[in-house]
Amino acid sequence: MLKIALTGNIASGKSTVQNILEKKGYKVLDTDKIAHVLLDEIDDVKIEFPECVENGKISREKLGRVVFSNKEQKEKLEKIIHPEIRNRINMFFIENSGEKVLFVGIPLLYETGMTDLFDKSLLIYTDDVIREKRLILRNKYSRHHARLRMNAQISQDEKRRLCDYVIFNNGTISELEIAVNKFLSQITPE
Repeated sequence: MLKIALTGNIASGKSTVQNILEKKGYKVLDTDKIAHVLLDEIDDVKIEFPECVENGKISREKLGRVVFSNKEQKEKLEKIIHPEIRNRINMFFIENSGEKVLFVGIPLLYETGMTDLFDKSLLIYTDDVIREKRLILRNKYSRHHARLRMNAQISQDEKRRLCDYVIFNNGTISELEIAVNKFLSQITPE
C-alpha cells in the first residue's frame, strides 16, 4: 500500500484535489474535518479555551481568532488535537489496508511532524496572491486576518523543497484535473 500525504497551505485547492481523487475512486482522509470534529469531542479543548465556547460547543471562528493571533495558544491547541489526529490516520490505514493507494489530506504535515506516517508527499501549490484573494472572498476574512492564517504555516516554498511531488494550482479546475491525472499516471503506472 502506498500512503500519500496530500498537503497544501490554506486556500491552495487541497480540498478540490481531494474531491477529484475521491471521484476517481481513491479513499481520502481529510484531517481538517477530523480536527473540526475533535474540537467538540475532546473536553480539554473546551476546558483550555472557555472563551470560545458557545452553547456547549467550540466556536471555530472565535477559536481561530485566538490561536492565529497567539503562538502559545496555537501550540496549546495542537498539543491537544494532534495526537488524536495521528491515531485517526493510523486507523484509516488499518481499515483500508487492502487499497493500493491511500491519500490523507493533511495541511500541517510538516508542522505536526507526521511525515513518518507516509511513503510520499504531494503539495498543492498556489501563488500567495491567489490564496489571499480566495480567503478574503471565500471566508470573508480581512486582509490582515488572511495574512495571519497564511503566515501560521511553513511557507509553500519550504514545503516544495520537502515534498516528493508538486501540483501547481494557479489556473482553472479543468487544468487542475489534468495535473491530478498526470500525477496519478506517475504513481500508478499501467
